[in-house]
Amino acid sequence: MALILSLETSTAVCSVALHDDGKLIAAAEMHKEQSHASKLAVLIDQAIKVAGLSLDTINAIAVAQGPGSYTGLRIGVSTAKGLCYALGIPLISIGTLSVMATQLKEQNIARACLCPMIDARRMEVYCQLFDYEMNELQHVEAKIIDDQSFRDHLMAHKILFFGDGASKCKSVINHPNAFFIDDVVPSAKALGVLGNQKFIKNEFEDVITFEPFYLKDFLIKKPASKEQVVANKLSQF
Repeated sequence: MALILSLETSTAVCSVALHDDGKLIAAAEMHKEQSHASKLAVLIDQAIKVAGLSLDTINAIAVAQGPGSYTGLRIGVSTAKGLCYALGIPLISIGTLSVMATQLKEQNIARACLCPMIDARRMEVYCQLFDYEMNELQHVEAKIIDDQSFRDHLMAHKILFFGDGASKCKSVINHPNAFFIDDVVPSAKALGVLGNQKFIKNEFEDVITFEPFYLKDFLIKKPASKEQVVANKLSQF
């Protein structure tokens, strides 16, 4: 028996799930931005209680590795690593975009390609392209979307675009083989299924050295000085 606790914090939705040998036995989630730090521990406690278990019965922790929200990933991974270290159990990581694609795989009766997208601001998204059997066609990338994006693949295949980065691309990716699905967010329910597959293969992370896959560096912009503000205004004349 493999009892796995899964944590998904890559986007605005924070979710937790418990799987027993890949079968979902409990789940909890919060659809509220910037709530991960205060609610993740609460959701873990809820799922554990619903399942009638205790933390010391967990065999492994699975966590979304990214890409996604810098803060959300940091909270999820640090929580997962802390639990693994305290309980002496292995850590499993799963790519967030793989989680999202897995969620649509069973519904993909048209056998279209799958392109999960996470918003990366402006016209940029974190994305990855899979065929209908979940074989990777394009690696994870931070992609600026224009009217030529995915053009070669769209000429040959239908593609389902989904995730919180997909809606802003509807008016740009204008092709008869492009289809957009709303309201798809990464879920710990799918994460746990993939986590169980890695558990069986003993594919674990180093609890000490593992870091989230941010894809892009997190940049902190320093506030401009009063002198710089004045200089910027003068330069406009």
